[in-house]
Amino acid sequence: MRLSPVPRVIRAVHVLVGVTLVTAAACATTPPPAPAPAPAPAPPVRVPTEDERAAAAARADSARARLDSARLAAAARAPRVRARPSARNDTLPVRALRAPVRVCAGGDVTLGTNLDTAWARRAAKRMRTEYFRDDAPATLLAPLRPLVSSGDIVLLNVESAIGAGRAPSKCGRRSTNCYAFRSPPSSAAALRAVAPTRTVVGNVANNHARDAGALGHDSTVAALTRAGVYVTGADTLATPVPTPAGDTIGVLGFHTSDETPDARDTAAVYRHVARAAERYPVVIATMHLGAEGRDAQRTTDATEMFLGTIDRGNPVAFADAAVRGGASLVVGHGPHVMRAMEWRDRGALIAYSLGNLLTYGPFTLKEPLNRGAVLCATIDASGRVASANVESTVQSAPGVLGPDQSARAAVIADSLARLDFPATGARLGPGGELRPRGEP
Repeated sequence: MRLSPVPRVIRAVHVLVGVTLVTAAACATTPPPAPAPAPAPAPPVRVPTEDERAAAAARADSARARLDSARLAAAARAPRVRARPSARNDTLPVRALRAPVRVCAGGDVTLGTNLDTAWARRAAKRMRTEYFRDDAPATLLAPLRPLVSSGDIVLLNVESAIGAGRAPSKCGRRSTNCYAFRSPPSSAAALRAVAPTRTVVGNVANNHARDAGALGHDSTVAALTRAGVYVTGADTLATPVPTPAGDTIGVLGFHTSDETPDARDTAAVYRHVARAAERYPVVIATMHLGAEGRDAQRTTDATEMFLGTIDRGNPVAFADAAVRGGASLVVGHGPHVMRAMEWRDRGALIAYSLGNLLTYGPFTLKEPLNRGAVLCATIDASGRVASANVESTVQSAPGVLGPDQSARAAVIADSLARLDFPATGARLGPGGELRPRGEP
């Protein structure tokens, strides 16, 4: 029989009430839980005094200091790495060459002057009657060939313009200290023939390359280039010079003039050399600066003057800038006398002046102005000077060049290095070999 909806509701209520009564009875048999203890009151927050904060900071500083001391002690026990040397020492980066390259360098070379015709006639006659030779540039340069024969690259200072014909007058009529040199056009080919199977570099950053004016300077550069001589010193870009092994090195020339790369602006010297060092594995800088004459043998770390008013630069400051920029070899000339050589940490080699090499012109060649030298340096595969030697030369008359059996130039350079650079001056042995000062 089907129930009506109302009884079903009543029955559901009865079931629900029964469940509730059973649950209540079960709960009545379990004791009620103990009340939870009341939480302890939080202690009041204490703000540190200023003295206490200072004391805490002091303790923290002391702990950091002890930690730093421990780290320093551990570093001292570790293998020591050599510190980077100062600017006065060698800063050459390690470079890579395919093979070592040998560079032979000399000082001033002048092959006559056709701007002083009276002197030229007298000098040519003397050459014929006293020395039984002509004064052609190739004849004058012939004795130089064996002195540079070991070089892959030969670097010379071309101390004159090259050319012929009319030229503007450089010297005033009443001048007593002005000399103008322009060698004959054949000089360019003669310079190239000094090392016919090697590379010849001519520096024109000096005080005589413009003796025939600006056009004469341009003609000089053009004549040398046509003859196959690499020209440096015409601008501030390094001259790329190839080596027999296929490397390319950079050569830069400087003189104390705003018409050339200026050796007096040492910040610019550093920039020009550093720019070249970024491009070439080896950079050579040549400098035509310093006081002149018999009393100018000492090298000073100060501005040197000529004729009392002409700023001829600071040779040591120049060398520092060139070496910091990355030059492996610095070759000096200009004083007309030999000067000291400096070999820094068996890295960069600096010759402050190689004196008069071959000066056929109205020059005074009294002692020690008649002494010169050819410096030959081997730059190894790392880009550093590994060995070097000096061949002493002597001029018995203007343009009359020969090897000096007494090695007087080497003796002078060694003595001056002891005086001017007692810590870094290069020692020169009896055979002209160079050694760093600290080596026996």
